This record gives sequence, structure tokens and C-alpha cells, in this order.
Amino acid sequence: MIKIFLKSMITLIFMVMLFSCENSITTIQEITRVDTLPAVSAYNIEYERTDSGYLRVLLRSPKMERFEGKDPYSVFPEGFEITFFDTAGTAVSFIRANYGISYDKRKIMQARNDVLVKNYDTQEQLNTESLEWDQRKKTIFSNTFVKITSPDKIIYGDSLRSNESFTDRSIYHIRAELDVVDDTVPVKK
Repeated sequence: MIKIFLKSMITLIFMVMLFSCENSITTIQEITRVDTLPAVSAYNIEYERTDSGYLRVLLRSPKMERFEGKDPYSVFPEGFEITFFDTAGTAVSFIRANYGISYDKRKIMQARNDVLVKNYDTQEQLNTESLEWDQRKKTIFSNTFVKITSPDKIIYGDSLRSNESFTDRSIYHIRAELDVVDDTVPVKK
């Protein structure tokens, strides 16, 4: 009697273990969806975009992951640097961040974590923690604290809206506007 009971218990435990390890079809489908796993992972990338033989954009990143699906996008989980060039091949602006994501269809790029933007023509620099660039609307905005440094002043604000060339901008809730005065005296040799 005890042997039959033990055999029944062992069989029952084995059956419970066997059937309890099953994943549902929906869980498997969710994990293996096209847009949850990168279709491509690349390391130490350098991407050049040209127009009529002229370099227009240079993108560098330690890691890029490309996701497919209804809304394809690229993620730069270890940061990125982009340099933009004019038709003469001169660097005109630069952006760097510790994280980035670019949505292909929506034409939106988001940069996060220690974002730095430089405009070499105006000698201005933008520092913030989050920045979004809408390529269709040709606008840039940040809903986080911003610092804009130019040769003659420094502006601190809570958010920013601008055209992509940074010539028509609005800084909201300006916290400080400091004039920079060059009071250095040349040293005679």
C-alpha cells in the first residue's frame, strides 16, 4: 500500500513539474516579437551620409542596435556623436549624448543623458539632459533644464523650443542670464 502511494506521489509530482514548465504561446510570441529583439547589433560604428559626393553627416557610436517592426528605430545605448557639415565640407554643428534613439518613420531623434550641442558658426553651446529633434517640423525642443553658452553670455532656463538651425529659439522660465566679459590683460613677454 505504501509502495503504491509513493509511486502515485512521485508520478503526480513528475506530472506537475512537467506541465508547470510550459510557457504560454502569448508569452513566447511577446518575447520573440520582431520589435523586441534587435535585428542588427553593431559595435564601434562610423556612418557617413553624403549628398552629391559631399560629406554631410558623420555619426560615431560604440554600439548601435537596430529594431524592425511597424515603427523601426535605432538605439545608441552607449551614446553617440554626430557632426554636421556644410557643402564646403566644414563642420557646422555637433551633438553628443550618452544615449540616443532615432525613429525612422516618424523622423524623430531623442538624445538623453549629458547632451551637448555645439554650433560652430555662432560659437554657441547647449547643455541639457534631454533633447528631441523633429526632422519633419525642423524643430528642436527640451523639457529639461538648459544652459546656453555663447561668447558674450550664459543663459539658464527650464526648457527650450527652437528651429533646427538654432537661430529662432525660445527659452522658457529663464533662471539666469549672465554677461560674459573678457577682462583678460595680454601678458607682455
